[in-house]
Amino acid sequence: MTEQGTVLITGSSGFLGQSMAKRLLERWRVVGLDMAQPKTPLPGMETVEVDLTSDESTRTAVEKAVELAGGRIASVVHLAGYYDLTGEPDPKYEAVTVQGTRRLFDALVPHRPEQFVFASTMLVHAPTEPGHPIDEDSPVAPKTPYPQSKVDTEELLKARHGDVPIVLLRPAGVYDDMCRAAFLAQQIANIYEKQFVSYVYPGDPAAGQPYVHIEDLTDAVFRTVERRRDLPTETTLLLGETRTMGYDEVQRRVGRLLHGEAWETHRVPKALAKVGQWVQEDVLQEDPFIQPWMIDQSSDHFEL
Repeated sequence: MTEQGTVLITGSSGFLGQSMAKRLLERWRVVGLDMAQPKTPLPGMETVEVDLTSDESTRTAVEKAVELAGGRIASVVHLAGYYDLTGEPDPKYEAVTVQGTRRLFDALVPHRPEQFVFASTMLVHAPTEPGHPIDEDSPVAPKTPYPQSKVDTEELLKARHGDVPIVLLRPAGVYDDMCRAAFLAQQIANIYEKQFVSYVYPGDPAAGQPYVHIEDLTDAVFRTVERRRDLPTETTLLLGETRTMGYDEVQRRVGRLLHGEAWETHRVPKALAKVGQWVQEDVLQEDPFIQPWMIDQSSDHFEL
């Protein structure tokens, strides 16, 4: 069944964007906005190229997307933003995630979208302890520039959304059946290759983070758009599985599946782990996946 109206998706050429577009096309017309065209275009969806760091590019792209929509904008699902693994400050967080959202939202307001959905992250919250789940009212305390940029953008939207209803989605780590989840994939790869780092861990091995399957995430977005008229003008939703496996439990399960043995993991001091990371990067001139901020946060626990 196709419902009248169009959904605009930013970041539409990426892993999340393509998955969400495919699901949303079941009911709405979908127009994508991204820096580049998708490698494999989805039948029925056109993509408009946009640079969210440019006022002119954003304004022009929105006008073209609205023209392609040919009618009312049922919802805008805003996935585009900046992220890197360094954990270091970068002006792109402000330019792309925060100000890019401002440019996009301001360009859309004259076209009166029925809803604006912003993809934030669970990591805006302060970590908790095993057995003490967090909810949407739990303290917000981002530790690195990436979640901080999401908090800044959430506050920007709250301050200027006016009559346009907003939904702030805070998903856990996203994965699919091919394990497109960088941290989990790296953990599995280390055990598969029996790397030294697979036997040691600098944090509390009982700590862990929840995930959400891409199909569950896309279903949640679909329902968010579908029920847009029933939601308050400001809605915040944590999205993730309610069972969090600790690091050690993941290690043991993967070890059994790959090598037929429960993987033994030994805790090491964080200072020693940082020395090892430094040797890999600065002495051996390697490109280690593990970064100092990951070591600092290795005992952080989240459950929903």
